[in-house]
Amino acid sequence: MQFEQITAGHGSLTAVRTGAGRDLVVLHSLLADRSAFDPVLPVLAEKFRITLINLPGFDGSLPAMLALMDAYVATIEDGFDEFGIATDAVLMGNGFGGTVALAFALAHPQRIGKLVVSDAAACFPPAGREAFAVMAEKVADGGLGAVAEIAAKRVHSPAYLAAHPEAIEQRKQVLLGIDPRAFQAACRILQETDLTPLLHHLRVPTLVVCGELDQATPPALNKVIANKVPAARYVELPGCGHCPPLEQPEAFLAAIKPFVEI
Repeated sequence: MQFEQITAGHGSLTAVRTGAGRDLVVLHSLLADRSAFDPVLPVLAEKFRITLINLPGFDGSLPAMLALMDAYVATIEDGFDEFGIATDAVLMGNGFGGTVALAFALAHPQRIGKLVVSDAAACFPPAGREAFAVMAEKVADGGLGAVAEIAAKRVHSPAYLAAHPEAIEQRKQVLLGIDPRAFQAACRILQETDLTPLLHHLRVPTLVVCGELDQATPPALNKVIANKVPAARYVELPGCGHCPPLEQPEAFLAAIKPFVEI
């Protein structure tokens, strides 16, 4: 596919754009970059003008000045403004990008028409927070190479990795391209963020999609969002890991099709 390279914030935020139609904004996971959505783009681009934003520290986007969720939300808001995103846009996020998308929807519900959250958490339990603390410490001591393999294994289900052993190396290369400061900042944000008390206020139509075998953000964490956001829908994909658009693109498209009207 052909992509238009676009920037905001005097070049501090980068993105690519493809397709035509209603706006669809995509935010990727901390454990993957925007290429994780490549398998579903050809279908989505027939209906949407897709803007895939590179989160801070990825593919030319500068790390955020502060390790705060509010700083990430402000960065995405700048992107919406400068990229000319219409107010009926669909906002879609996976993993950390899903948590950021949820925070953006809570802060700026008037800026979007629908929200798709895939394999994300409004808040992590103590064990999950400790895991992020450990990863951040390892990156501080040894760079992203210290966590690349274990993080890559958290992206996919065991069955997928058995059938596609090359996926580990592909994910490792993505992780090694992330700015270590941005990875550490995201880990701190995920340790500190708790959007749960706000979820009942969200009035944006919301779909939650989760892989059954997601080790990074298990179904129970996704169900919290689906259960607390008024009228939210929940779809679980059997046998799938943390990145459904990458691992099960056809199932992911089938799950979102009625909601986003493709």
